[in-house]
Amino acid sequence: MIVRDFTLGQPHGTIRGTVRIPDGPPPRTAVVVVHGFKGYKDWGFFPWLAERLAGDRHAVVTFNLTGSGIGDDPHAFTELEAFAANTFSREQEDIGRVLDAVADDLLVRPPDRVGLMGHSRGGAGAILWAARGGVNALVTWAAVADLDRWTQETRAEWRTSGRIFVPNTRTGQQMPMDVGLLDDFEANRGRFDVTAAAGRVAVPWMVVHGTDDETVDPEAGRILARAGPHAHLLMVEGAGHTFGAAHPFSGSGRALDAAVDATRRHFRRHLAPD
Repeated sequence: MIVRDFTLGQPHGTIRGTVRIPDGPPPRTAVVVVHGFKGYKDWGFFPWLAERLAGDRHAVVTFNLTGSGIGDDPHAFTELEAFAANTFSREQEDIGRVLDAVADDLLVRPPDRVGLMGHSRGGAGAILWAARGGVNALVTWAAVADLDRWTQETRAEWRTSGRIFVPNTRTGQQMPMDVGLLDDFEANRGRFDVTAAAGRVAVPWMVVHGTDDETVDPEAGRILARAGPHAHLLMVEGAGHTFGAAHPFSGSGRALDAAVDATRRHFRRHLAPD
């Protein structure tokens, strides 16, 4: 397997990514994976997941959103000001930039079919993008069904101070978020309505959610599956938000295996060449 890092320029920052290309003839299919809030491409299960998908002869692209907070050090949040300046619009632009590169010159040859996958808030971003077309299959893990997850008290504090902080329990950091994120959401509520977008996803979609998700209510998975005309729901019994995985990654278990196996079957079936 060829594993190659890449960078893509954006007006608001640099996308850092990794592409995995299976040995043999250039693959005819590709899968692009979007991480979630306080996530990044090298967190926990993502490299392992990418290797499993590449084992099915897909080229697999993982990347850090420009507002992820991750810079040259692939495992440390060293760009907290970039994290603070992130918006949902920027995340959509980043996903589009990567998909454009996949269709152009990032791989050995442009793929015939492309799958999109996202975890948590990255799942919401993948849904919003898939609703616009341009991909052939979608998988979401533990995706949020509504990006509006702030209390009125939080909104008031945000407006007053211009910045709020969210704890990263793993690193101990206080992660800043500027009020521009809230402004962007409120100015584009219709565009960022995830459940409404789910109704416009016209490609085969596998919705995966854990029954014991402590971060995103399992009902979010059911809501998305009901909204998506081509969605199929897998509730993984006993699984939490990361399906039993942590960082650093120490191996897969029953819940993660179930999610990965379903994901691989979905992409094998729906990205297979005619």
